[in-house]
Amino acid sequence: MNERYYLVREDILPEAVVKTMQVKELLAAGDVKTVHEAVEQVGLSRSAFYKYKDGIHLINQLERERIVTISIDLEHQSGILSRVLGHVAGYGANVLTINQSIPLQGRANVVISVEISHLHGEIGDMLEQMQEMPGVRRTRIVGQG
Repeated sequence: MNERYYLVREDILPEAVVKTMQVKELLAAGDVKTVHEAVEQVGLSRSAFYKYKDGIHLINQLERERIVTISIDLEHQSGILSRVLGHVAGYGANVLTINQSIPLQGRANVVISVEISHLHGEIGDMLEQMQEMPGVRRTRIVGQG
């Protein structure tokens, strides 16, 4: 199924959808400890909350949570991964995870998940410059979310 997204003004949304967002905000802020407390406070049923909770987000939350997964093939030499990570940090990106294979035939694959909501510049430029670093054989984006 192809998902479609719409930008909709709050005042035309059904009340249950707006209240679902209020519940999510109460929970995120720590103002309440349970979904039960939150839905009682805003006057929403638990079933309505669970129906809509995964389908409504504030736009600025979606922009903040941009994550890219990058696959990088590196030569097996000391310090290359450190330079790559420094390059990523220099662009204002935040490395969330690092998975590295054991080097075979002088090369290792590293997969990093990077949060890019505060990226200085374009992701393509960051990868292009990374590709030109000594010891970096290949870079490519393998996932975005």
